[in-house]
Amino acid sequence: MAVESTMLELGTQAPYFSLQDTVTGKTVSLDDYKGNRGLLVMFICNHCPYVKLIKDELVRYAADYMPKDVAVVAISSNDVENYPDDSPEKMKQVAEEYGYPFPYLFDETQEVAKAYMAACTPDLFLFDDKLKLYYRGQFDDARPKNDIEPTGRDLRNATDRLLAGKPAPEKQIPSIGCNIKWKKGNEPEYFG
Repeated sequence: MAVESTMLELGTQAPYFSLQDTVTGKTVSLDDYKGNRGLLVMFICNHCPYVKLIKDELVRYAADYMPKDVAVVAISSNDVENYPDDSPEKMKQVAEEYGYPFPYLFDETQEVAKAYMAACTPDLFLFDDKLKLYYRGQFDDARPKNDIEPTGRDLRNATDRLLAGKPAPEKQIPSIGCNIKWKKGNEPEYFG
């Protein structure tokens, strides 16, 4: 089921997280990113066709912007009991196969996704150096069935503006993708 992102209010303070990186086994928290010029928190997963379409470009984005002091972290919050392709073991495999240069964290309780009001994969949240929400919305116009090549145009434009000290883009288009696979009885009120 394709759903749009909830478009969390700009200026929102980044909700706290402390989760295990499926590749290194280390705990990664929001505190690790204090002092960066920017922080991109992405809710993604392994099996979603919307994420699969942009995986290579996500890696390219991270390679371009991490050296400019924009931290990148990916989180999967899906119910792995019903979606075993999104298990931590499979997350590690995908991260290694695609050479993710960013941590790929597992949100087993789904509480972090709820704190961010994440609704879909991919759901992207770009924070400024004060960890205030600067951009949330689509990566670009590419979708699994529209033949547009992924470039990350929308996110890149927002990141460039952030680094240049400009105001956030006025037009921010919601992301669209597969709904986060909530555990039965754990669906947030804002979803659906």
